[in-house]
Amino acid sequence: MTLTRLALFDLDHTLIPFDSDHSWGEFTTALGWTDAAEFKRRNDAFYAQYRAGTLDIREYCRFSMGAVCRQGAAASNAAHARYMEQVVRPRILPQALELVQAHQRAGDVVIIITATNAFVTRPIAQAFGVEELLAVELERDEGPGGSGWYTGEIRGVPSFREGKVERVTQWLAEHGLDWPGVHCTFYSDSRNDLPLLEKVDVAVATNPDPTLRAIALERGWRILELFA
Repeated sequence: MTLTRLALFDLDHTLIPFDSDHSWGEFTTALGWTDAAEFKRRNDAFYAQYRAGTLDIREYCRFSMGAVCRQGAAASNAAHARYMEQVVRPRILPQALELVQAHQRAGDVVIIITATNAFVTRPIAQAFGVEELLAVELERDEGPGGSGWYTGEIRGVPSFREGKVERVTQWLAEHGLDWPGVHCTFYSDSRNDLPLLEKVDVAVATNPDPTLRAIALERGWRILELFA
């Protein structure tokens, strides 16, 4: 049996050398959308929790999307286009783009799977030439008289920690596949992604945090310093 080959990539600190959710918050604060001192304090605290593996993803999503929810679609989409040009595109490094493209040339199905929400990350995935994105999906106010815009709540299973395994499992089922029918490589920097790293055929610790680096060394996983 010929297995379908998947190449899964975390995004923040894996394909890009920064955290897109955190930097988007800084960008919108610079626009005057939030109180600078209070937002920075809370944003930095949530980011520290993420790095420590203790983040409440739903609480963070309400916080991080608050300004977008208040500003509405037109202003938020226009701001994100500027964010892409000013912050993201200049920091997409050639070696990261080449890694993705090498998998694409080999015929692998490339998927970016991230704990950052889809509003922030879909344009980034597209900048890498990747159409398959598994990100945190957001609810919209679509009831009678609703705005149709985001509420700040998460829709479905968040692609975070064990949720990444569940989201890939769902994606496989939607495409008539299952785990035994695929050969899967996953690139990630974070201890938060251990559930999926332990599930795939090939785990690649990419620019790993100290905890993941120690685990990768213990288990003989490849360590890739993409940004060294």
